[in-house]
Amino acid sequence: MSTSIRIDVPEALAASHSGPGAAGRDWVAALPGLAAGFLERWALRLDGPARHGMAGLILPVVREDGTPAALKFQPPSEEFAAAPIGLRAWNGNGAVRLLDHDPGTGTLLLERLEATRSLSSVGDDATAMSILAGLLARLVAVPAPPGLRHLADIAAAMLDEVPHAVPGLREPSERRLIRTCASAVAELVGEPGDRLLHWDLHYDNVLAGHREPWLAIDPEPLAGDPGFDLWPALDSRWDAVVATGDVTRAVLFRFDLLTEALGLDRKRATGWTLGRVLQNALWDIEDGKTVLEAPQVAIATALLRHRAG
Repeated sequence: MSTSIRIDVPEALAASHSGPGAAGRDWVAALPGLAAGFLERWALRLDGPARHGMAGLILPVVREDGTPAALKFQPPSEEFAAAPIGLRAWNGNGAVRLLDHDPGTGTLLLERLEATRSLSSVGDDATAMSILAGLLARLVAVPAPPGLRHLADIAAAMLDEVPHAVPGLREPSERRLIRTCASAVAELVGEPGDRLLHWDLHYDNVLAGHREPWLAIDPEPLAGDPGFDLWPALDSRWDAVVATGDVTRAVLFRFDLLTEALGLDRKRATGWTLGRVLQNALWDIEDGKTVLEAPQVAIATALLRHRAG
């Protein structure tokens, strides 16, 4: 029976949940029993070694009818709870298909994709970015369903946090940059949008599929303006941007490609992308960092120069 199968939690996954507080460790401790229970409950058999990301465990499985699938476990959180809402709304259109879901534990049964072949494997960066842009355009074309966090609330909370957080940055130039990002968000906060956003679509969150060449995975959906969804793509494979020798030009090439594919107003998209830089900066400051990550500064600076020009 499925419950007799031993499920070993990878050491790296266990370590990622070993921080302060017992919740992460308790979840890891319960994971083998949880996994064995769902193998039996959904009549699944294991079909290979476990994989994991930063937070979750994925088991390749086969359904009773012989269909390959992936069984995904992740600790309870607001972001993960939104995933099945978004996946149901997309219904496989540009994204991995949701086959089953247990609301009580957040367990997902997903269409099986090629786990070892992400969009990062496409060597030509322009080709990879065009593929990502096409997927993102399909995803954000869908109206956001009820039950998701809204960009309006996220943006308002960020603006409230700025006065207290920005003094934590060491460099005056970076403090000015983040205040400029906040000003851009303040101009747009009254028009937050109503599209279904993936929120984290970068090269490694696009996997090769079977019914389609490429499909998006691991959404953290929210409702809002598609301009807020561009930053992960702009930041993808940053070494390729640096290798061009002209970071500003490379960033703007990506930005123009994305905004054209999505049919976005470039000024609004610039403002909401600066909003993502602001969000990341606030998270870093909360984590005790006193300097901004280089890609954040480069992306914000390139877009601000473009807007000023």
